Amino acid sequence: MGKKILVVDDEQSILTLLEYNLKQAGYDVITAMDGEEGKDLAIQENPDLIVLDLMLPKMDGIEVCKELRQNRVMTPILMLTAKDDEFDKVLGLELGADDYMTKPFSPREVIARVKAILRRTQTLTETMEKIEEELDNIQISGLKIFPDQYEAYFEEKLIELTPKEFELLLYLAKNKGRVLTRDQLLSAVWNYDFAGDTRIVDVHISHLREKIEQDTKKPIYIKTIRGLGYKLEEPK
Repeated sequence: MGKKILVVDDEQSILTLLEYNLKQAGYDVITAMDGEEGKDLAIQENPDLIVLDLMLPKMDGIEVCKELRQNRVMTPILMLTAKDDEFDKVLGLELGADDYMTKPFSPREVIARVKAILRRTQTLTETMEKIEEELDNIQISGLKIFPDQYEAYFEEKLIELTPKEFELLLYLAKNKGRVLTRDQLLSAVWNYDFAGDTRIVDVHISHLREKIEQDTKKPIYIKTIRGLGYKLEEPK
């Protein structure tokens, strides 16, 4: 049985084009023409991947992405947009999209991205399972991380984290005391090279600091190593 892909786009021509080409490539395809229906199908049908347009009626792609991640639906998402907008790109990835493509695109390009995301997701799932086997719960001073529950606590309070923030925190904790470059973090956590676009790492580091540091200007857990990257260490 082929992997199931949900395509959400309000342009019938794009929907038909993607459905035809993805089926030709051996995938099962379900479609939706607005964000609300797309969100419902993502929850009911449990697809292996979602191709999600940014500009949609009823609920836009960013909102769909946000709601799915808040509902712990971790299905990988490939965002489509007509605007080559840097802000949208960073925002989309920050909210939990896995990759980003601008229109117009060729069906071949979409299929290549879909295959790459599914491959990466498989690798990431295996890596996370391996980490969970290797690690029991992690405690670094007032910070506690529970890999199998996808939860982290600071000073005994549950920290509200997005999936990517959690994966980043877990990776930093697993490599406690080691300096990790932004490129290493991009590769390990996002499992993708955004053509050197490391701002997404900085955005997530800054969000983590807001949640676990008493003074974000003088962090004691996540240290910036100037010119290199970051490291998580036990506060002295």
